[in-house]
Amino acid sequence: MNPESQAILLHLLAAVGAGGIIGIERSYHARPAGFRTHTLVCLASSLLMLVTLYQSQWLPGSAAEAFRTDPTRMAQGIMTGIGFLGAGVIFKEGLSVRGLTTAASIWMTAAIGVLIGIGFYYPAALATALTLIVLSVFRWIEGKIPTHVYAQHHLSFDRQYVIPEDDLRILLREHGFNIANLSYRTTDDGQRFEYRMVIRTSDIRNISRLSISLRQMPQVKAFRISPTGD
Repeated sequence: MNPESQAILLHLLAAVGAGGIIGIERSYHARPAGFRTHTLVCLASSLLMLVTLYQSQWLPGSAAEAFRTDPTRMAQGIMTGIGFLGAGVIFKEGLSVRGLTTAASIWMTAAIGVLIGIGFYYPAALATALTLIVLSVFRWIEGKIPTHVYAQHHLSFDRQYVIPEDDLRILLREHGFNIANLSYRTTDDGQRFEYRMVIRTSDIRNISRLSISLRQMPQVKAFRISPTGD
């Protein structure tokens, strides 16, 4: 194998390694884009950059002198295309938006692939290590940071046994919640009455405590507490 072929092989194997390492972390956390997806993204990015790096190999001699492919335009095309893949792993359910971190990791993996494709191994290795730190260590740090927890909350009553709104607000306040966007509706041909709202707390354990209280209230026919999050 000639030195040029060895260099190409090194580029591609390094891309497989870097993408695979990041993908393993994503697979471990059961994300929609995991080990194989990240590996292929990094490999494809590196492969496309090799097209510009070794353009003399696929352009005839005279044409190679006449035309010069701008590597930065290829990199721009790669990152634009990755945007479509990243959008595919983001989904919204109610107030919850999930998949943003996975989309960002796919974008970063593509950037690492570009670096490997042009032979910038040191910044690519550094970026891979920093990406793993952000995805793992920062997850732990994020869990320690005080933050507000939002949840969608639905309460259903028989129409003649509805808890007054003031009593409902007191109940939620006693459990550490604030109410936003309170709405009302009737269902089952007017036989049921529902409160629908977004509630906020600074302690996620309050959701379990509220659930226990609601289960003990006979006038509550049905309820739903759906925490939102990334």
